[in-house]
Amino acid sequence: MAKKNESLGKTLFVVITLCLVCAIVVSGAAVGLKPLQQKNAALDMQRNVLDAAGLLEPGVDVVELFNERVETKLVNLNTLEIVEQANGLGPIAYDPIAAANKPEWSTTLEKSEDVAGIGTREDVTKLYFINDEDGNLQTLVVYVRGYGLWGTMYGLLALEPDLNTVRTINFYEHSETPGLGGEIQNPRWVAQWEGKEIYGDELEEVKLDIVKNPTQENHDIDALSGATLTSNGVDNTIDFWFSEKAYRPLLEKIRKGELSNG
Repeated sequence: MAKKNESLGKTLFVVITLCLVCAIVVSGAAVGLKPLQQKNAALDMQRNVLDAAGLLEPGVDVVELFNERVETKLVNLNTLEIVEQANGLGPIAYDPIAAANKPEWSTTLEKSEDVAGIGTREDVTKLYFINDEDGNLQTLVVYVRGYGLWGTMYGLLALEPDLNTVRTINFYEHSETPGLGGEIQNPRWVAQWEGKEIYGDELEEVKLDIVKNPTQENHDIDALSGATLTSNGVDNTIDFWFSEKAYRPLLEKIRKGELSNG
């Protein structure tokens, strides 16, 4: 009996030791790879921004072009002022999506105003300014997100200098059904967005709609066939992010040339 107990004890010792060693190896690998993962994530976002701005071309050095053409700024959506840092992070490292998931760094939305189904809105957002050689605004790229059929759709929307006309939209991450809602990434569908206007003449009410059989030439996007909930999700996404609760006051301030450091 003693030998059996000794054998069982040795087996348990080996198993536990092996588990501990594996856990240490996995943890060490995760810690060691984290900087590389963060670097790759930053590179992917730079590529997405350049794509949304119409600057991404085959073979281009993404980092060099981004640093040359894009100016990244952090803006407090509550005070409408530029900030140097948010939550201890500068414009490059700061992630507005991550901030939205932390109660102390975000604002909880009332159900009546949360048409995009995101729950919370980050207090500080990140904007990408692309200027021409004379320093004049050429394109502004902003973050948008909203709930579709299966989950949150994350995108970047690029605006012309009037901050009303769409240059393009790029949904870089989503879980919508391939061939249906997943068509939000189809270049043919995305091409419809170019030249559409978000607001009406007074630049206050959101007029852009995702609808079947569009009738408003300047404001309507043809809905995705067989993907009603995804189309509605995109529509709600635009309605929220360009409302009073999100970008509308900020865009108005930029138009007036009043955006400055707080």
